[in-house]
Amino acid sequence: MSGANIDQLIAKLCPDGVDYKTLGEVGEFIRGNGLQKKDLIKSGVGAIHYGEVHTHYGIWTTKTKSYTSPDLAARLRMAHTGNLVIATTSEDDEAVGKAVAWLGPDSVAVSSDAYIYRHSLEPKYVAYFFHSEHFQSQKTRHITGAKVRRISGSNMAKLYIPVPPPAIQQEIVAVLDRFTALEAELEAELEAELEARRRQYQYYRDALLTFDDPNTMTASEQASKRASERL
Repeated sequence: MSGANIDQLIAKLCPDGVDYKTLGEVGEFIRGNGLQKKDLIKSGVGAIHYGEVHTHYGIWTTKTKSYTSPDLAARLRMAHTGNLVIATTSEDDEAVGKAVAWLGPDSVAVSSDAYIYRHSLEPKYVAYFFHSEHFQSQKTRHITGAKVRRISGSNMAKLYIPVPPPAIQQEIVAVLDRFTALEAELEAELEAELEARRRQYQYYRDALLTFDDPNTMTASEQASKRASERL
């Protein structure tokens, strides 16, 4: 479905316009606790550290990069399927509030400096909203701190999100998913082309800057080279 078709669907299902609600009206923010970087291991219970939201995850994921021990996980707050995990601290204002939708089958532990957002909307729709300019422009006045910038769950709860019917949320996600997949495909193609050009450059660099060194040639090789030059 195209953007124009979504407009038609909105006109049909929302004749009076799309409702806006605060994030606090359609969900709740729960702060992660107790999970530190040193607690991350290679197997066990799935875990998401706030730093990984910045560096590893995109809009959504079904697998965690890291894990923690079952004993520790039992004492931690968990994100369930469909929840968002939100990194709420950064040195960069734009990165504050970066979110990933957790779509895996099992609950995962969440670190402090991250919030779990449990809500009643389409998970990827909310995650895309957290990456939108609309979210960015609203959150700016709620960011606090000097060197380390942060936003609280209580302040995120004040921000407004458009809440169209579920069918429209799903169609919006379908369109944005296609663009996301196309972007990833183009990035892979460009990376492959860049690598090919890099290898080509290295080949010609080495070929053009390599000459026969008479100091390392044997007498017979030098004689053969002089003979070929006279031909």
